[in-house]
Amino acid sequence: MKRQGNNPHIRPLMLCATALLFALSGCKTSRRLTVAGEPSSVVKEAGEFFASIGERSFHYRTLSARTRAELSFGGKELSSRVDIKMVKDSVIQLSILPMLGIEAFRIEFGTDSVKITDRMNRRYAAESYARLKSGMPVDFNLYNLQALFTNNIFAPGEREVTPRQYGRFTLRRDGAVTEAQIKGGSRILYAFRADGEEKLLSTKVADASERYALQWIYDDFRIAEGQIFPMQMEARAVADGATAVELRLYFSRVQRDVPVDVNPAIPERYKRIDLADIVKGINQM
Repeated sequence: MKRQGNNPHIRPLMLCATALLFALSGCKTSRRLTVAGEPSSVVKEAGEFFASIGERSFHYRTLSARTRAELSFGGKELSSRVDIKMVKDSVIQLSILPMLGIEAFRIEFGTDSVKITDRMNRRYAAESYARLKSGMPVDFNLYNLQALFTNNIFAPGEREVTPRQYGRFTLRRDGAVTEAQIKGGSRILYAFRADGEEKLLSTKVADASERYALQWIYDDFRIAEGQIFPMQMEARAVADGATAVELRLYFSRVQRDVPVDVNPAIPERYKRIDLADIVKGINQM
């Protein structure tokens, strides 16, 4: 299989697909609160902040959702119904149904790899996270991705944010807004912004120059299954300071802890192909 790291056509899809991943911060702040090495009162404040963020995130064992997705890149505008199925800490499955409720493509994130299946042409592509990350400086995994879909904070490459990791974050206050920042490898900065109720509003992953970034923004918070959930999400991939890819998700149905049918098996008759060929199929659609 050819290496995809430098392919200009695969990069936009993988930025929004594998990241369907990261998000927005933004402005400088008036008061800085550093956790590491600070007095116990500051550490306690950080603990309370992360606990509050966790309480306000969406809790589930399984998640089933229906969305309308709009994808813009390279002068193209694509729109489709997308069904989302998630089994916590196990799998995320995106079914793309562009017409008549018929699944055309499926994107599946497992614990160690991503698969894209072209149902119409009976073919598929698969790649490990390790190989994908070898072409990108961003550290990510299934657990980080599911945090994005469920409005939660995460530590890059980790399974969850634990008290032992609080010292890696820097908290900044600006009025009612709190920004939590953490550095990943290759000088990549992850920033999470929360409102006065400590409800996560956005996530951002950017390099030091901010020429390249991935932003994930949450909006239209409503009560779903007894919990607050952002019914609109927007992901933007920024390259050379300009938006290169934009993905908007509009949720119409959200269910949690209901049985979900997630079958990761690829039919034997399907042919394994290169990721770039899958992208060509989506473009032609």
